[in-house]
Amino acid sequence: MTPTPSIAAPWLVADIGGTNARFGLITEPGGRPQQIASLAGAKYPDLAAAVEAYLASVSGVGRPRVGGIAVAGPVSGDRFRLTNAAWDFSVTATKHTLGFDFLGLINDFSALALAVPHLDHHAVVPLGGGVRNTDLPVAVIGPGTGMGVASLIPVRDKWIPVATEGGHVTLPAETELEAQIATLLRRRFGHVSAETVLCGVGLTRLYHCIAAIRGEESVIISPAEVCARGQSGADTICTEALQVFCGMLGSFAGNTALTMGARGGVLIGGGILPRMREVLLASDFRARFDNKAPMTGYVSAISTELIIADAPALLGAATWLAQELTPITETSPKGALV
Repeated sequence: MTPTPSIAAPWLVADIGGTNARFGLITEPGGRPQQIASLAGAKYPDLAAAVEAYLASVSGVGRPRVGGIAVAGPVSGDRFRLTNAAWDFSVTATKHTLGFDFLGLINDFSALALAVPHLDHHAVVPLGGGVRNTDLPVAVIGPGTGMGVASLIPVRDKWIPVATEGGHVTLPAETELEAQIATLLRRRFGHVSAETVLCGVGLTRLYHCIAAIRGEESVIISPAEVCARGQSGADTICTEALQVFCGMLGSFAGNTALTMGARGGVLIGGGILPRMREVLLASDFRARFDNKAPMTGYVSAISTELIIADAPALLGAATWLAQELTPITETSPKGALV
């Protein structure tokens, strides 16, 4: 029979990134994640160990036997390796180790896309354009440890997420400064993808490139320091790095909208931008998004929003689980728990 979540038998949902592993429990049909916790992925040898550590910290519920895991990387077959971390595991072996009846993986940005229809105005900050419409295709992008990109397509009474590796397209460089930055990065990396710059460590790369171009001395500095110094005005190179980051992100977001036909909206997730919200709002992000002549009219009607909700990919993973498990019947070979 089709499993449903309950307090006695909750569903486990997780969002596994290159840095953090976030977990939650679904205790009722259509419910939102409860007892959310974040663990440092590097402290655990694999997914099973991190799940057990999380489950040891929760109380008042039974042990899950169903799990939906959002992961940072392409999902194909039984073997999965995180794109920006060391975990490499078999889904089947992990399911057996945990004693689960069902364990499934979904790309993390596909999960984030599935959360979009459930995000109200408290969960987002408008960045310009029209109004989100989930009756039309939607795109989700997000700079974090890497750059995630996915789309969401409405089909009858379901939403179909489409995972992509759009973060690895060539970096958009529109200004003279950006062209110089791309040239410096090309000497080091060869191909300069959007993810090379539009991610956490990309802020540090921007800082060093701009310092070199301006003839200024640079020091070893973390992405968090670039954000802090740039927002406080204590370091003009850091401030410029944040502005370049937002501008390039606007161009990239506009490119994504055109490529995916995302007339329903473009939403931005990830862990970086909520911490520099005011910088993003004051930047030329939206102007760069709209600068797509002769398609300016097309993109200017598209909404852009910053996701500020806590762990939205967990909600998306729960939505995916419900969609995956609903068709399961005792007589359907396709629905067998594997």
